[in-house]
Amino acid sequence: MGWRGILGFEYGIVQAPLGPDISGPQLVAAVANAGALGLLRAPDWESPDYLRELIRKTRTLTDKPFGIGVVLAFPHEENLKVILDEKVAVLQTYWGDCTPELVAKVHSVGVKIVPQVGSIESAKLAIDAGVDGIIVQGREAGGHVIGQYSMPIPFNFCMLLIADGSIPSFILLQDSLILLVPTVVDLVGDRDIPVIAAGGIVDGRGYVAALALGAQGVCLGTRFLATEESYAHPIYKRKLVELDETEYTDVFGRARWPDAPHRVLQTPFFKEWRSLPTHESEANQSVIGHSTIHGVKKDIRRFAGTVPNMTTTGDLESMCMYAGEGVGLIKEILHASEVIRRLVEEAQLIIQQNIK
Repeated sequence: MGWRGILGFEYGIVQAPLGPDISGPQLVAAVANAGALGLLRAPDWESPDYLRELIRKTRTLTDKPFGIGVVLAFPHEENLKVILDEKVAVLQTYWGDCTPELVAKVHSVGVKIVPQVGSIESAKLAIDAGVDGIIVQGREAGGHVIGQYSMPIPFNFCMLLIADGSIPSFILLQDSLILLVPTVVDLVGDRDIPVIAAGGIVDGRGYVAALALGAQGVCLGTRFLATEESYAHPIYKRKLVELDETEYTDVFGRARWPDAPHRVLQTPFFKEWRSLPTHESEANQSVIGHSTIHGVKKDIRRFAGTVPNMTTTGDLESMCMYAGEGVGLIKEILHASEVIRRLVEEAQLIIQQNIK
Protein backbone atom coordinates (compact mmCIF):
# COMPACT_ATOMS: atom_id res chain seq x y z
CA MET A 1 0.00 0.00 0.00
CA GLY A 2 1.03 3.59 -0.50
CA TRP A 3 2.06 5.97 2.26
CA ARG A 4 0.74 9.50 2.67
CA GLY A 5 -0.95 9.54 -0.70
CA ILE A 6 -2.64 12.73 -1.92
CA LEU A 7 -4.85 13.69 -4.87
CA GLY A 8 -5.17 10.04 -5.87
CA PHE A 9 -1.40 9.47 -6.11
CA GLU A 10 0.43 6.77 -4.18
CA TYR A 11 2.78 9.11 -2.34
CA GLY A 12 2.47 12.63 -0.99
CA ILE A 13 5.35 13.81 -3.17
CA VAL A 14 5.08 16.39 -5.94
CA GLN A 15 7.79 17.21 -8.46
CA ALA A 16 7.63 20.94 -9.13
CA PRO A 17 7.08 22.22 -12.71
CA LEU A 18 10.68 23.25 -13.35
CA GLY A 19 10.99 26.04 -15.86
CA PRO A 20 11.21 26.84 -18.54
CA ASP A 21 11.36 23.23 -19.80
CA ILE A 22 13.55 21.40 -17.27
CA SER A 23 10.74 19.08 -16.14
CA GLY A 24 10.11 17.48 -19.50
CA PRO A 25 8.47 14.17 -20.41
CA GLN A 26 11.38 12.00 -19.21
CA LEU A 27 11.40 13.44 -15.69
CA VAL A 28 7.63 13.67 -15.32
CA ALA A 29 7.11 10.11 -16.54
CA ALA A 30 9.81 8.78 -14.21
CA VAL A 31 8.16 10.52 -11.25
CA ALA A 32 4.72 9.28 -12.26
CA ASN A 33 5.95 5.72 -12.70
CA ALA A 34 7.38 5.86 -9.17
CA GLY A 35 3.98 6.75 -7.69
CA ALA A 36 4.35 10.51 -7.21
CA LEU A 37 2.89 13.54 -8.99
CA GLY A 38 5.09 14.80 -11.81
CA LEU A 39 4.39 18.21 -13.34
CA LEU A 40 5.32 19.34 -16.82
CA ARG A 41 5.87 23.07 -17.34
CA ALA A 42 3.78 24.77 -20.02
CA PRO A 43 5.53 27.31 -22.28
CA ASP A 44 5.37 30.91 -21.10
CA TRP A 45 3.80 31.84 -24.42
CA GLU A 46 0.85 30.49 -26.38
CA SER A 47 1.93 27.27 -28.09
CA PRO A 48 -1.07 24.91 -28.09
CA ASP A 49 0.15 22.51 -30.78
CA TYR A 50 3.53 22.09 -29.12
CA LEU A 51 1.91 21.64 -25.72
CA ARG A 52 -0.41 18.93 -27.01
CA GLU A 53 2.60 17.12 -28.43
CA LEU A 54 4.43 17.47 -25.09
CA ILE A 55 1.51 15.94 -23.20
CA ARG A 56 1.15 13.08 -25.65
CA LYS A 57 4.89 12.35 -25.62
CA THR A 58 4.73 12.04 -21.84
CA ARG A 59 1.88 9.56 -22.21
CA THR A 60 4.07 7.34 -24.37
CA LEU A 61 6.45 7.04 -21.39
CA THR A 62 3.90 6.40 -18.64
CA ASP A 63 0.37 5.16 -18.22
CA LYS A 64 0.14 6.92 -14.86
CA PRO A 65 -1.57 10.29 -14.32
CA PHE A 66 0.52 13.47 -14.25
CA GLY A 67 0.02 17.22 -14.25
CA ILE A 68 1.19 20.43 -15.82
CA GLY A 69 2.10 23.83 -14.40
CA VAL A 70 0.99 27.14 -15.89
CA VAL A 71 2.29 30.59 -14.95
CA LEU A 72 -0.81 32.77 -15.08
CA ALA A 73 1.27 35.95 -15.46
CA PHE A 74 2.09 34.93 -19.05
CA PRO A 75 -0.26 34.29 -22.03
CA HIS A 76 -1.96 30.96 -21.39
CA GLU A 77 -5.58 30.81 -22.59
CA GLU A 78 -4.86 28.70 -25.69
CA ASN A 79 -2.53 26.47 -23.71
CA LEU A 80 -5.21 26.02 -21.06
CA LYS A 81 -7.69 24.85 -23.69
CA VAL A 82 -5.28 22.10 -24.71
CA ILE A 83 -4.64 21.03 -21.13
CA LEU A 84 -8.35 20.69 -20.47
CA ASP A 85 -9.01 19.05 -23.82
CA GLU A 86 -6.30 16.46 -23.10
CA LYS A 87 -7.70 16.02 -19.58
CA VAL A 88 -4.33 16.08 -17.87
CA ALA A 89 -4.88 14.88 -14.28
CA VAL A 90 -3.78 18.04 -12.46
CA LEU A 91 -3.44 21.69 -13.42
CA GLN A 92 -0.97 23.53 -11.21
CA THR A 93 -1.16 27.32 -11.35
CA TYR A 94 1.31 29.95 -10.20
CA TRP A 95 1.81 33.71 -10.07
CA GLY A 96 -1.79 34.75 -10.62
CA ASP A 97 -5.25 34.54 -9.10
CA CYS A 98 -6.91 31.15 -8.94
CA THR A 99 -10.48 32.41 -9.39
CA PRO A 100 -13.75 30.54 -8.83
CA GLU A 101 -14.36 30.86 -12.58
CA LEU A 102 -11.08 29.15 -13.40
CA VAL A 103 -11.71 26.41 -10.86
CA ALA A 104 -15.20 25.78 -12.28
CA LYS A 105 -13.84 25.58 -15.84
CA VAL A 106 -11.16 23.08 -14.81
CA HIS A 107 -13.56 20.97 -12.76
CA SER A 108 -16.08 20.87 -15.60
CA VAL A 109 -13.83 18.47 -17.53
CA GLY A 110 -12.76 16.40 -14.52
CA VAL A 111 -9.32 17.96 -14.03
CA LYS A 112 -8.03 18.85 -10.55
CA ILE A 113 -6.54 22.27 -9.87
CA VAL A 114 -3.76 22.98 -7.37
CA PRO A 115 -2.46 26.56 -7.09
CA GLN A 116 0.87 27.44 -5.53
CA VAL A 117 0.60 30.28 -3.04
CA GLY A 118 3.04 32.23 -0.92
CA SER A 119 0.79 34.19 1.41
CA ILE A 120 -2.14 33.73 3.75
CA GLU A 121 -4.28 36.03 1.61
CA SER A 122 -3.71 33.94 -1.54
CA ALA A 123 -4.41 30.75 0.39
CA LYS A 124 -7.75 32.14 1.59
CA LEU A 125 -8.76 33.01 -1.98
CA ALA A 126 -7.80 29.55 -3.23
CA ILE A 127 -9.70 27.77 -0.45
CA ASP A 128 -12.80 29.85 -1.10
CA ALA A 129 -12.52 29.12 -4.83
CA GLY A 130 -12.80 25.38 -4.14
CA VAL A 131 -9.40 24.11 -5.24
CA ASP A 132 -8.35 20.48 -4.89
CA GLY A 133 -5.08 21.15 -3.06
CA ILE A 134 -2.72 23.99 -2.21
CA ILE A 135 1.05 24.11 -2.60
CA VAL A 136 2.38 26.48 0.05
CA GLN A 137 5.72 27.96 -1.00
CA GLY A 138 8.05 29.30 1.65
CA ARG A 139 10.92 31.72 1.23
CA GLU A 140 13.33 28.78 1.23
CA ALA A 141 12.27 27.80 -2.30
CA GLY A 142 14.45 28.06 -5.36
CA GLY A 143 13.50 29.90 -8.52
CA HIS A 144 10.80 32.56 -8.42
CA VAL A 145 9.43 33.09 -4.92
CA ILE A 146 5.87 34.36 -4.90
CA GLY A 147 5.52 34.97 -1.17
CA GLN A 148 6.58 38.56 -0.58
CA TYR A 149 5.15 41.67 0.95
CA SER A 150 6.43 45.08 2.01
CA MET A 151 6.30 46.72 5.40
CA PRO A 152 7.72 49.92 6.88
CA ILE A 153 11.14 49.67 8.48
CA PRO A 154 11.44 50.87 12.09
CA PHE A 155 13.66 53.93 12.43
CA ASN A 156 16.36 52.22 14.50
CA PHE A 157 16.57 49.39 11.96
CA CYS A 158 16.88 51.94 9.15
CA MET A 159 20.03 53.21 10.84
CA LEU A 160 21.62 49.85 10.13
CA LEU A 161 20.80 50.12 6.43
CA ILE A 162 22.34 53.50 5.70
CA ALA A 163 25.00 53.01 3.06
CA ASP A 164 24.93 55.95 0.70
CA GLY A 165 23.03 58.60 2.64
CA SER A 166 19.58 57.32 1.69
CA ILE A 167 17.21 55.31 3.87
CA PRO A 168 14.79 52.86 2.25
CA SER A 169 11.17 53.20 3.32
CA PHE A 170 10.27 49.52 3.12
CA ILE A 171 11.76 46.08 3.01
CA LEU A 172 10.52 42.93 1.29
CA LEU A 173 9.86 40.00 3.59
CA GLN A 174 8.83 36.46 2.81
CA ASP A 175 7.15 33.96 5.08
CA SER A 176 8.96 30.73 5.85
CA LEU A 177 7.33 27.31 5.70
CA ILE A 178 7.35 26.96 9.46
CA LEU A 179 4.94 29.91 9.65
CA LEU A 180 2.94 29.51 6.45
CA VAL A 181 2.10 25.81 6.49
CA PRO A 182 0.38 25.51 9.89
CA THR A 183 -1.52 28.74 9.28
CA VAL A 184 -2.86 27.47 5.95
CA VAL A 185 -3.63 24.06 7.51
CA ASP A 186 -5.75 25.83 10.11
CA LEU A 187 -7.51 27.83 7.38
CA VAL A 188 -8.36 24.64 5.49
CA GLY A 189 -9.79 23.04 8.61
CA ASP A 190 -11.81 19.92 7.92
CA ARG A 191 -12.17 20.57 4.19
CA ASP A 192 -10.70 17.96 1.87
CA ILE A 193 -7.92 20.19 0.52
CA PRO A 194 -4.45 18.74 1.09
CA VAL A 195 -1.76 21.27 1.96
CA ILE A 196 1.56 20.59 0.23
CA ALA A 197 4.74 22.19 1.58
CA ALA A 198 7.34 23.60 -0.84
CA GLY A 199 10.68 25.23 -0.17
CA GLY A 200 14.04 23.80 0.81
CA ILE A 201 12.86 20.19 1.17
CA VAL A 202 15.24 17.61 -0.29
CA ASP A 203 15.16 14.53 1.95
CA GLY A 204 13.11 12.46 4.40
CA ARG A 205 13.88 14.80 7.28
CA GLY A 206 12.29 17.69 5.40
CA TYR A 207 9.33 15.47 4.52
CA VAL A 208 8.72 14.61 8.18
CA ALA A 209 9.17 18.23 9.23
CA ALA A 210 6.50 19.26 6.73
CA LEU A 211 4.15 16.56 8.04
CA ALA A 212 4.76 17.78 11.58
CA LEU A 213 3.63 21.24 10.49
CA GLY A 214 0.37 19.73 9.26
CA ALA A 215 1.11 19.31 5.56
CA GLN A 216 -0.11 16.18 3.80
CA GLY A 217 2.57 16.25 1.13
CA VAL A 218 5.72 17.93 -0.10
CA CYS A 219 6.71 19.59 -3.37
CA LEU A 220 10.36 19.38 -4.40
CA GLY A 221 12.06 21.37 -7.13
CA THR A 222 15.83 21.48 -6.63
CA ARG A 223 16.10 17.81 -5.65
CA PHE A 224 14.34 16.74 -8.86
CA LEU A 225 16.38 19.25 -10.83
CA ALA A 226 19.46 17.27 -9.77
CA THR A 227 18.29 13.99 -11.31
CA GLU A 228 19.36 11.98 -14.31
CA GLU A 229 16.01 12.59 -16.04
CA SER A 230 15.81 16.37 -15.65
CA TYR A 231 16.46 18.43 -18.77
CA ALA A 232 18.96 20.69 -17.00
CA HIS A 233 22.41 21.05 -18.52
CA PRO A 234 25.08 18.78 -16.93
CA ILE A 235 27.06 21.85 -15.80
CA TYR A 236 23.98 23.16 -13.97
CA LYS A 237 23.47 19.79 -12.30
CA ARG A 238 27.13 19.68 -11.27
CA LYS A 239 26.86 23.12 -9.68
CA LEU A 240 23.94 21.89 -7.57
CA VAL A 241 26.22 19.26 -6.07
CA GLU A 242 29.31 21.47 -5.76
CA LEU A 243 27.76 24.63 -4.30
CA ASP A 244 25.78 24.94 -1.08
CA GLU A 245 24.77 28.58 -0.76
CA THR A 246 21.85 30.45 -2.31
CA GLU A 247 20.60 34.00 -2.26
CA TYR A 248 17.26 35.74 -2.71
CA THR A 249 17.72 38.36 -5.44
CA ASP A 250 16.20 40.19 -8.40
CA VAL A 251 19.32 40.30 -10.58
CA PHE A 252 18.07 37.95 -13.29
CA GLY A 253 15.24 38.47 -15.78
CA ARG A 254 14.18 41.97 -14.73
CA ALA A 255 12.98 42.97 -18.20
CA ARG A 256 11.01 39.83 -19.00
CA TRP A 257 9.50 39.26 -15.56
CA PRO A 258 9.66 42.44 -13.46
CA ASP A 259 9.00 42.40 -9.71
CA ALA A 260 9.63 38.66 -9.63
CA PRO A 261 12.40 37.96 -7.10
CA HIS A 262 14.04 34.58 -7.08
CA ARG A 263 16.50 32.35 -5.22
CA VAL A 264 19.68 31.35 -7.06
CA LEU A 265 22.94 29.54 -6.49
CA GLN A 266 25.78 31.76 -5.36
CA THR A 267 27.97 31.09 -8.38
CA PRO A 268 31.14 33.13 -8.92
CA PHE A 269 29.30 35.15 -11.58
CA PHE A 270 26.43 35.94 -9.26
CA LYS A 271 28.75 36.95 -6.43
CA GLU A 272 30.44 39.41 -8.78
CA TRP A 273 27.15 40.97 -9.92
CA ARG A 274 24.82 40.54 -6.92
CA SER A 275 24.68 44.36 -6.51
CA LEU A 276 23.65 45.03 -10.10
CA PRO A 277 22.25 48.60 -10.33
CA THR A 278 18.47 48.67 -10.47
CA HIS A 279 18.40 50.36 -13.89
CA GLU A 280 20.28 47.44 -15.48
CA SER A 281 18.58 44.37 -16.96
CA GLU A 282 19.09 41.74 -19.62
CA ALA A 283 17.52 44.08 -22.17
CA ASN A 284 20.70 46.10 -22.60
CA GLN A 285 23.18 43.23 -22.30
CA SER A 286 25.08 41.18 -24.86
CA VAL A 287 24.15 37.67 -25.94
CA ILE A 288 26.17 35.07 -24.03
CA GLY A 289 24.56 31.89 -25.31
CA HIS A 290 21.84 30.13 -27.22
CA SER A 291 19.19 27.57 -26.32
CA THR A 292 16.18 25.77 -27.74
CA ILE A 293 13.31 26.11 -25.27
CA HIS A 294 10.03 24.32 -25.87
CA GLY A 295 11.06 23.94 -29.51
CA VAL A 296 11.90 27.63 -30.01
CA LYS A 297 15.46 28.88 -30.58
CA LYS A 298 16.36 31.62 -28.10
CA ASP A 299 19.26 34.00 -27.55
CA ILE A 300 20.34 34.19 -23.93
CA ARG A 301 21.55 37.58 -22.77
CA ARG A 302 23.62 38.23 -19.71
CA PHE A 303 21.36 38.53 -16.62
CA ALA A 304 18.50 36.72 -18.39
CA GLY A 305 16.41 34.56 -16.08
CA THR A 306 16.75 31.52 -18.33
CA VAL A 307 18.53 28.52 -16.82
CA PRO A 308 20.68 26.31 -19.09
CA ASN A 309 18.96 23.22 -20.44
CA MET A 310 20.47 20.32 -22.38
CA THR A 311 20.60 22.31 -25.62
CA THR A 312 22.24 25.43 -24.19
CA THR A 313 25.59 26.59 -25.54
CA GLY A 314 27.79 29.55 -24.66
CA ASP A 315 28.98 30.98 -21.36
CA LEU A 316 27.00 28.68 -19.07
CA GLU A 317 28.99 29.71 -15.99
CA SER A 318 27.49 33.22 -16.30
CA MET A 319 23.89 32.08 -16.63
CA CYS A 320 21.16 32.03 -14.00
CA MET A 321 20.98 28.88 -11.86
CA TYR A 322 17.97 28.63 -9.57
CA ALA A 323 18.18 26.55 -6.38
CA GLY A 324 16.46 26.29 -3.02
CA GLU A 325 18.06 26.60 0.41
CA GLY A 326 18.27 22.82 0.78
CA VAL A 327 20.78 22.51 -2.06
CA GLY A 328 23.64 21.93 0.39
CA LEU A 329 22.08 18.56 1.26
CA ILE A 330 22.29 17.35 -2.35
CA LYS A 331 25.46 15.31 -2.75
CA GLU A 332 24.80 13.34 -5.93
CA ILE A 333 22.72 13.14 -9.09
CA LEU A 334 20.13 10.39 -8.69
CA HIS A 335 17.40 8.83 -10.78
CA ALA A 336 14.01 10.35 -9.96
CA SER A 337 12.67 6.99 -8.76
CA GLU A 338 15.56 6.76 -6.30
CA VAL A 339 14.79 10.24 -4.95
CA ILE A 340 11.21 9.15 -4.26
CA ARG A 341 12.24 5.82 -2.74
CA ARG A 342 14.68 7.50 -0.36
CA LEU A 343 12.19 10.19 0.61
CA VAL A 344 9.58 7.64 1.60
CA GLU A 345 11.90 5.19 3.33
CA GLU A 346 13.78 7.90 5.24
CA ALA A 347 10.54 9.52 6.37
CA GLN A 348 9.03 6.19 7.45
CA LEU A 349 12.16 5.30 9.41
CA ILE A 350 12.27 8.64 11.21
CA ILE A 351 8.63 8.35 12.22
CA GLN A 352 9.01 4.73 13.39
CA GLN A 353 12.09 5.57 15.45
CA ASN A 354 10.40 8.47 17.17
CA ILE A 355 7.03 6.90 17.95
CA LYS A 356 7.29 5.30 21.37
